[in-house]
Parts: sequence; C-alpha cells; structure tokens
Amino acid sequence: MIRQPIVVLVGHVDHGKSTIIEKIREISITKHEAGFITQRIFAINVPIDNIKKICGSLLDQLKIKLSIPGLLMIDTPGHEAFTNLRKRGGNLADIAILVIDVNEGIKPQTLEAIEILKQYKTPFVIALNKIDLIPGWKSQKSFLLNNISSQPESVKEKLDYKLYEILGELYNLNIKVERFDRVEDHTKQIAIIPCSAKTTEGFPELFMVITGLAQKYLESSLKIHVKGKAKGTILEVKDDKKLGTTVDAIIYDGILKVNDQIIIGGVDNPILTKIRSLFVPEKEGLKQVKEVNAAAAVKIFAPDLNDAIAGMPLSVVTLDDIEKTKKEIQKEVEEVIIETDKSGIVVKADSLGSLEALVSLLRNRNIKIKKASIGDITKNDISDTTAEKDPLNKIILAFNVKSGVKSTVKIIHSDIIYKIIEEFELWIDKEKKSLESRELENLIRPCKLEIMQGYVFRQSNPAIVGADILTGKLKTNTPLMKNGKHIANVKSIQHEKENVNEVNSGKQAAIAMPDIIVGRQLHEGDILYSDIPEKDFVKLKKLTKYLNKAEVELLKEIAKIKRKENALWGV
Repeated sequence: MIRQPIVVLVGHVDHGKSTIIEKIREISITKHEAGFITQRIFAINVPIDNIKKICGSLLDQLKIKLSIPGLLMIDTPGHEAFTNLRKRGGNLADIAILVIDVNEGIKPQTLEAIEILKQYKTPFVIALNKIDLIPGWKSQKSFLLNNISSQPESVKEKLDYKLYEILGELYNLNIKVERFDRVEDHTKQIAIIPCSAKTTEGFPELFMVITGLAQKYLESSLKIHVKGKAKGTILEVKDDKKLGTTVDAIIYDGILKVNDQIIIGGVDNPILTKIRSLFVPEKEGLKQVKEVNAAAAVKIFAPDLNDAIAGMPLSVVTLDDIEKTKKEIQKEVEEVIIETDKSGIVVKADSLGSLEALVSLLRNRNIKIKKASIGDITKNDISDTTAEKDPLNKIILAFNVKSGVKSTVKIIHSDIIYKIIEEFELWIDKEKKSLESRELENLIRPCKLEIMQGYVFRQSNPAIVGADILTGKLKTNTPLMKNGKHIANVKSIQHEKENVNEVNSGKQAAIAMPDIIVGRQLHEGDILYSDIPEKDFVKLKKLTKYLNKAEVELLKEIAKIKRKENALWGV
C-alpha cells in the first residue's frame, strides 16, 4: 500500500508557513498563538479530494493522474522541530516546502533550513510567499501564470527582480533554482513557485508540483506495511493538564493501537510503556481514536513518559521481541550520542534530532567532536572541555539547553542551529588570529639595520653603538648577522634615553651587544640583519599576513643570504 507523503513546511519565522496550512484546510492556527507565530507543531491530513479541489482543472490540463492518497502536512515552529522529524539514515519528511517571503528574501533561518535539507538530502520546493504584498499587485482568481502576465509591467519587473535576486543567492549556495514552469530537470533544479497564502494564488501550482514530484520520485519509498507494527519518531514531549506527560509523534510505517506496547529510545536506557490513549488533530482540536495508520500525526498518552526526549525513535513491540528491539533502538541512539574523537569540542542539544543535525553540520566543516550528548551542560562537560590541550577545543556548543554550572569555559548558546555555527566560526577565526599573534611574539622577527657613523658609545664589554632601523622591528635578544655570519645578540635597546624592549623601522636607537669589539668584527656603516633560526623562518612564512610588505620582502632577502651556504635553508 502507498501511504501519503509526509510534507514539512520550513523557513524563517513569520514568512507564512502556518498561514499556508491555515488556508488549505481553513484552520485558524496563527490567531490563537502568541504574537501570531506558531509555538507548536501542527499536522493535518490533506485528502486527495482536497488536493484535486485546490488544483482544479490544472491537473486535467497537464494530464496528471494522482495515485497517492493525499498529503500529511506538518508545520514546524522552528528547525529544532524539523530536525526531530528524523529516522535512521535521514529525515522523516519525504519532501519539504521551503517558505520564503518574496519581500524579505533569504534570512538566517532560511539558510539553516537549507543546510539541514541538504544534510538529510530531503527533496524540496520553494514557496515564494506574499506576492500579494508586492506594490501594485492585483489579485485575480486565475492560474498563476495568467495572473502574472496580466499584472502591470512595473509589478512584473518587481517580481522578476525579487525572484532573480533570490535565485542568485541560492546559486551562491550551490543550489540551482528555477521558476516552476521553466524547470527542465527536477533532479537537477529546485522549483520555485510564487504564491500568496492570503489569496491562495499559486496554490494550485504548488500542490501540482508537490504531488507530481512525490508520485514520480518517491513512490517506492511510500510503500508501507498496512498491518505491520508501527514505527515512528517523537516530535515533542508535552505536559497536558488533564493527562500528564504526553508525546506528539509521527507514525511513518505500520499501525498503532491503544494497548500496544511501545519502546522509545532513551539517553541511557530505552523506555518500555503501554499506550492508554491516542489522539489525532482535527479541525477544532484533538479527536480520541483507537488506532492510526501510517502516515499519521498522533498524540500518545502512556505511563513513564517523563524521560521521553524529542527526536527519539518509537516502535511497537511484542513480548518475544522486546530485548531485540531495545538493542536496535539504542544502537540508533548511540550512533548520535557518542564520544567521538579523542580530542575536540563538546556539543549539547535538547533532542536527538537537533544533536544529529548540529553534529552533522560540524562534521561537514571538519570540526572534531569529543563528546555529543543530550541535556543541560554538566560539570563533566566543563571538565572534558577544560582538559583539552588545544585552545581551539576549549568550547561548548549548546543548542536549546541551559548551564547551571559556573565556569570560565567558552559556551555558545542559541536556539537556532545556524547562529551557533556562525558564532562558532567567528570565535574560531578570532582565536586563531590571537594564537598566531602570540606565536609571532615568540619568533625572531625580520630586521635590517645600519650601524650609524659617529655613534660608537663604547667599543666593547658590551659594545654600544647607534643603529638606524631600516626595515622591520628590532627586539632585545635578537641575534644579528653580518654577511651571513652570526655576529652578536642584542642585550638592550635605548631609545630617546629610555630603555625599551623593541624599536620599529624608521627610528634610531642605541644598542648594546656583548662579546664583540667595534673596529674588529663590527664597523660604522655595517649593515646587519636579524639572524633568524630556520625553524622560526618556516613559521614566519605561514604567518606573513601579520607582517607588512617590507617585512615580507626582507624575509626573502634574509633567505637569499642564508641559501648562499645552504641551498635548502628554510625550504
């Protein structure tokens, strides 16, 4: 049997995800929510007859015959909910609708949604919403292409400008997008459908594309066991005033019944419980039922759900396969919640799906992860981070969790995965520069100086002479060479009658050098260079971004002098 595809709506906050569903079933979701933004997951069944009604004669015109039983559409309040739509090896969503406000364009959460869609390899289309708000737009009850062609030229130009602006941004993300009617190959191009959730313009085209893609490319993955044991994923754990702790879940295979025994994955141990009640979303709220068939959104009431966590797998079991199923489910959980590399950063998240998404995005950036786990930050997490030898690993990334532990360890908190990644990359860049800068301080810097005529203050023990710093920076303890041979170390520097640790190019200073006699090894007018050790030279080559142009050229000059005796010096 073919089940209905699971379609998830994702996108930046307030770009119209909920309003799209609201219009489809004429369900008022947003008006009951704080700030008119959905604060909970909402799922509805869209039967095939409703889809035919929405598409109208468009299906006949394009000779499309629908074989799927409908769509299960899920609106998510944030990407933490979307990531919990997970199953082993990928995302539970068969296809996604990425909603973008035509006037606001791509926003941070849009980018995050794209990252996660790419990570899970979830096929998606783009609903370019709120075209009715384009200045001068005239709404009409007709198919989209007719509506667009009948708009004033200024409006068509504005729509095209917005459309190609977004196409350009997505192209920079290696995503090839084209307006739905210009797509030549759906396996290589993402369809973008201009629409309005307020007027329903573009809805026939949006559902025509979604159902067409589902039938053509997803039919084999939609086959289910009609009478088999249910499999699903926990989306949210909630406290109900009447029932106590409940879980919202998506069942993607089999049948789930009241009195079924189920196993839910856990952080330490799986949860074994028995279903007491099942509820499915209806137009006016929830309806109690005896059973549900895949694919379905369902609220489950059962004992011992206090430790349930979003994103965890769920499976119906019988007495003879409890232990086997426990092991299978925990193996899936442990694939995410594991100590991975011997050294690396610590990652924390509030759910299995969020943790999996965050870990995967970090892995794509070649970030080593020492520990990835669910729950608030603990003393052990702090200890693990503090014990890291690499300064770039002394950080905790925390998604939607708290820290009740006082510590000087760097912690990046956010309830948006994209912001965590972005802030982490900025921190890494800043720390690398700081570390490299500190490393530079410990190296012998390139310097070129001239012994000034008439400024020999002492010939020996130590020799004190006037030096004109021609290029670079001279620091105390810098070794100096003449004609490629070591001659002395700088014991001290005096500039304008003050003892200093360093002096820059363009300045003159008195320098003291032991174990040398002016008139023998050293003469007025001599040109000296810093005698850079080979290991310092190799490091300096990697840190040239911290040197000015003149210092870089001087570094080459010093290497040329050194290579007269050793052709491979510093190579």
